[in-house]
Amino acid sequence: MNTADAERVASPVRGPAQLTPGYFAGVMGTGIVSIGAQLTGYALLASILFGLALAFYAILIALTIWRVVLYRQQVVADLHDPARAFGFFTFIAATNVVASMFVGIGLEHPAAVLLVVATAAWAVMGYAIPWLAVLSNPRRPILEAANGTWFIWVVASQSIAVVAAGIEPLYPEARQWLAIIAVTTWSMGVMLYAVCGLLLLLRVIMYRLSPQQLDPPYWISMGAMAITVVAGARIVEMDDAPMIDVTRALIAGLSVIFWAFATWLIPALLAAGVWRHLVKRVPIRYQPTLWSFVFPMGMYAAASIYLGRADWLPVVEAVGEVWFWAALLAWSLTAIGMIADIVTRLSSWRRPAT
Repeated sequence: MNTADAERVASPVRGPAQLTPGYFAGVMGTGIVSIGAQLTGYALLASILFGLALAFYAILIALTIWRVVLYRQQVVADLHDPARAFGFFTFIAATNVVASMFVGIGLEHPAAVLLVVATAAWAVMGYAIPWLAVLSNPRRPILEAANGTWFIWVVASQSIAVVAAGIEPLYPEARQWLAIIAVTTWSMGVMLYAVCGLLLLLRVIMYRLSPQQLDPPYWISMGAMAITVVAGARIVEMDDAPMIDVTRALIAGLSVIFWAFATWLIPALLAAGVWRHLVKRVPIRYQPTLWSFVFPMGMYAAASIYLGRADWLPVVEAVGEVWFWAALLAWSLTAIGMIADIVTRLSSWRRPAT
């Protein structure tokens, strides 16, 4: 996202007209940190974050419906903007994060309903958004507008695999179909990561990347790899089914490789942040895209814990348990920044004009 885009990205209190499509990343970040707290045994913290994620999700659903009904022109403009359109995939990922939280507390029916909603949205958006934002877009060169949000397409695909694998023990009669859905969306997510990774690499090689453009959504490159690990670990744990039997060993091995790659990305992304903020002096201030940093942090922690437990890798599990605290810190600072931003905007509205 460039500087101009950042200026028109709004917080929810500014109304739905300027609501960024990627704001559902806030639900993703809050939800995955809640799941991390549950995995590490902090039940009370997990419950608090669970409630906050649900409230965040409900508010954004209402604001999004409001925006679609009353500000359709802005929605259409976002769908045709390659720098913003892929943010719509955060709705799918956020829906599945909420579904995963429901699975964690044994509410399988709401989780199944959300999986159906997310899968239907994924089937439509997976074709519509690339077509509207890229293939049919008259803007050329289109590659110059590519950014880290394109990896959310991968996250959306893998989130379906996570939930499909997660609810499989609760719906044994649908095991065959859930196995097909999980393996198919996981495989597509892997392929999409390769495509998005290549396009982003070409963008960086062919066009100058300013410090302002190297924003938090680039961390989704790591988060997309991490959720691929989680999805793979959940598939490995599924009961026997034809689709699982022929892919279990492959997915288990690749999940370890993908975790190693996600780990390798972290120092590179941290170095990019140092270059952006310390060398080039880009100030750190709250903007909605910061949630795109929180989610990968929490996702890496969850991925490490899931993989460590699924493949009996205690060192990997220990890394996830330690990393959870970094994710919680990132969530806390971002949440404080959002609250401060909301209070500041509300105060400016109430201040009488002079």
